Amino acid sequence: MKIAAICGPTASGKTALAVSLRRDFGLPVEMISVDALQVYRRLDAATAKPTPEERAQIPTHLIDIVAPDEPMNAALWVAQAERVIAEVHARGAWPLLVGGTGLYLRALLRGLAEIPTVPAQVREDLATAYLERGPDALWAELQAVDPAYARLTPPQNRQRMLRALEVFRHTGQPFSAFHTAHQAQADRYACFRVSLEPPRDVLHARIRARALAMAEPLCAEVAALRASGLPASAPGLQAIGYRDAWLATENPPDLPLFAERLVAAHLAYAKKQATWFRNNHMEFRMVDSAGTHVAQALRDWFAPA
Repeated sequence: MKIAAICGPTASGKTALAVSLRRDFGLPVEMISVDALQVYRRLDAATAKPTPEERAQIPTHLIDIVAPDEPMNAALWVAQAERVIAEVHARGAWPLLVGGTGLYLRALLRGLAEIPTVPAQVREDLATAYLERGPDALWAELQAVDPAYARLTPPQNRQRMLRALEVFRHTGQPFSAFHTAHQAQADRYACFRVSLEPPRDVLHARIRARALAMAEPLCAEVAALRASGLPASAPGLQAIGYRDAWLATENPPDLPLFAERLVAAHLAYAKKQATWFRNNHMEFRMVDSAGTHVAQALRDWFAPA
């Protein structure tokens, strides 16, 4: 079964390209979001979800599918994506996966590594340690036992960090070792992959403008979530920007300072994303989001054999 994917760092133009492929080139594509944050309802200010206008121009899937206090991980997302891909094919359309969460795309293509079940007590002990010692201390522990995975997992990513530590404590093996062994498996879908790579100065300007614009609405959104009773530990609030916004809203926020922190965080995140996609064998590279070449490539890819 054939699929296609548009990948790349935040603000690289992925959604705009997907919309253009359907609107301007008439391709029967349906967009499937590959984004660990866009799955959450009520998290809008800092997740760069397609706008209502964009969604009106292309069928869009896997956005706003869980509440911010519900868990979401690669396995849960893959189950949803497989269902949507089958439905899109059944309509005679082309599944187009669009987003920057490389881990989810890899899980869809390669399946998930077989990792031993961890006893509940190990998870509970680590959850307690997280509350008592804080994320930086546990990240230092992860760096000591699994530096390869620590490089890909910032202290703010509570779920991934605790998962790696619990597996190491239970098995004595680095979490990354299970994934390395899994890499040799063949892809489960035939996937044509596009990696968007705008010039560095262009990308940085887009990221800066986006981050500055989101600072005030993000603080307002998080303040409303706090007032509704959503706890700081909610999975959705572990996302980039949201933890800082939670802290910022404990007092009257210094918006200029918070905005600059958002810029720095998103620039660092984009660098990690670009590195991930560059190192994971994307089959098609381009420097910006002009769609003519991509449209023709997709016509060729999805053409009947």
